[in-house]
Amino acid sequence: MDNLTKINLDNYKPLRDVVFENLRNAILEGNLKSGERLMEVQLAEQLGVSRTPIREAIRKLELEGLVVMLPRKGAYVSNMSFKDLIDVLEIRATLEGLAASLAAERRSDDDIVELERLSKEFETCVREVDVEGVLKKDVEFHEKIFSMANNKRLYKLITSLWEQVHRFRVTYVSNYEASLSLVEEHNRILKAIKTGDSELAKKYATEHIELAEQFFMENTANN
Repeated sequence: MDNLTKINLDNYKPLRDVVFENLRNAILEGNLKSGERLMEVQLAEQLGVSRTPIREAIRKLELEGLVVMLPRKGAYVSNMSFKDLIDVLEIRATLEGLAASLAAERRSDDDIVELERLSKEFETCVREVDVEGVLKKDVEFHEKIFSMANNKRLYKLITSLWEQVHRFRVTYVSNYEASLSLVEEHNRILKAIKTGDSELAKKYATEHIELAEQFFMENTANN
């Protein structure tokens, strides 16, 4: 918890949103560790805010599954197990297959141009072994597909699941061979969406997540 820094109070966003984003990023980036207790007083002191926005942020983080509330013990950063990871990936495979299918049906020319740009930028980051860039462009590529599906509830469900497994994704994209495979997987999905083949887009998007699940089963289960 000592890695947190004071919030810039001149930020244009409402304070409660800034506090929430800071705490969420601290969890996703590992500055707040799995199983770590979240003490309102300490967090408020470190971020330079009152306890009220801290309390509100913790409630929102609980709804996202990043924090758990234990009776008579308080709030803790969720400790996602390997089984939890596999469970989330199984759900994601189905939902992202649906999103890709809808994206293929509802695509526009501008959507395809944007998706192609993101795919190329992702590949560039992979070739340059820019892990931070790979993570960022991977999110942007998939979020573009989710938005193309034009289903707000589906978008919210999938992005919530993405946040829950962010810590594991770092391990995945840091593996150069795995990240090279992601380039080809993205290109297959892109081509299917571009041609309007909803069934093929669904198939490739589902396989994309299943391959990630296979990677983790081979590289994480026994660690």
